[in-house]
Amino acid sequence: MLETCVQSLGWKDPLEKELAVHSSIFAWEILWTEKPGGLQSMGSHSQVQRILRERFCHQSPHGNLFGVQVQYKHLIELLKRTAIHGESNSVLIIGPRGSGKTMLINHALKELMEVEGVSENILQVHLNGLLQINDKIALKEITRQLNLENVVGDKVFGSFAENLSFLLEALKKGDRTSSCPVIFILDEFDLFAHHKNQTLLYNLLDISQSAQTPVVIIGLTCRLDILELLEKRVKSRFSHRQIHLMNSFSFPQYLKIFKEQLSLPSIFPEKIFAEKWNENVQSLSEDRSVKEVLQKHFNVSKNLRSLHMLLILLLHFWFCLGNMLALNRVTPSHPFITAADLMEANQLCSMDSKGNIVHGLSVLEICLIIAMKHLNDIYEEEPFNFQMVYNEFQKFVQRKAHSVYNFEKPVVMKAFEHLQQLELIRPMERTSVNAQREYQLMKLLLDNTQIMNALQKYPNCPTDVRQWATSSLSWL
Repeated sequence: MLETCVQSLGWKDPLEKELAVHSSIFAWEILWTEKPGGLQSMGSHSQVQRILRERFCHQSPHGNLFGVQVQYKHLIELLKRTAIHGESNSVLIIGPRGSGKTMLINHALKELMEVEGVSENILQVHLNGLLQINDKIALKEITRQLNLENVVGDKVFGSFAENLSFLLEALKKGDRTSSCPVIFILDEFDLFAHHKNQTLLYNLLDISQSAQTPVVIIGLTCRLDILELLEKRVKSRFSHRQIHLMNSFSFPQYLKIFKEQLSLPSIFPEKIFAEKWNENVQSLSEDRSVKEVLQKHFNVSKNLRSLHMLLILLLHFWFCLGNMLALNRVTPSHPFITAADLMEANQLCSMDSKGNIVHGLSVLEICLIIAMKHLNDIYEEEPFNFQMVYNEFQKFVQRKAHSVYNFEKPVVMKAFEHLQQLELIRPMERTSVNAQREYQLMKLLLDNTQIMNALQKYPNCPTDVRQWATSSLSWL
């Protein structure tokens, strides 16, 4: 049961995902009986889980766009001019990661495909700079997505441009006077600029400037200086259209997005359940503790991807939780998401990874980190070396000889090197072959708050060690 629920929340392949969803629904229905007059049908909860998971994980184009209506209108007009009127275009969509570039494209393509006569006469090619790392791989992928492997066959081409022209020529209709429009979507566009001679970009943009085949080149990137990366011949063929996505909405708008993302659609099969669910989401968005959590999240990052991550964890805590399947989480007394669920999700979402590493350290390594903390306090964040840390540790051992074991220096050095391997400390400069390890300058990558929070949760931490961490510096 636990495995089934965890898989249904993940990103498995479609067949496994559907099998997991159906098996989890079946298993829950065995354990659950709907009481007369109640709203706790596990079928409803499973449908809620499926709808919200699709919304948060798969960037479904059926949802709403937030704060990008102007950019969306510009993009859809551009696509329609290519698809309907045969006009070639090129455009860059620029914005930080998680700002909604892919979602904007998906919504625009969905609306375009709903236009009568367009879906049968337009082709899409999706390329990604992380996958198509050179022009040869990119050309093979274009051939595959255009279903032209059989047309190309064993033909040998003299150049990249000749090969690409042949592919586009093969897409022309029977009368050879007009051609099928092609939409090229280049994700991680800046990585294509690092290809040799930028041949792919040059030929695609060259076609968009000529009267050959109606194409639209859409580049997605998070780099504001993208035009500076383009060669002069490539830049001259680019239309210089740019669509910028910046998350400029305020906190009230962010709160509204949170509410809309959790609300069920009007087409939900069980109307009474959907109404109760949406009422609960409304009251949840008005809760003071929920607003405080969302305000902290908003202050750290405005992007919707981080909000979706929080909501995925929230969905996990509500439906199936933790070390064991918590059957009592979704019960007649707990049928809906609560503020406590959001608190737990936020705690997991904002968990400090370096703090978690500290929890697994030995007492000796903890003592070395505390010694580094005291050195930072004394010398005002100046770099330190192993010998300084070892001297601080020896002072502590001499004061608390009855409770702390005095390790030999090579053992302490080994623990110090382990902290460096865990990237809790780092050298200030490149390690020289002839330099003595004891005197290499280091910097601590943990602040005092992280250290103290980690010590509070450290299992069976000796009292003297904890007191040493919190003690004043007057005795040093």
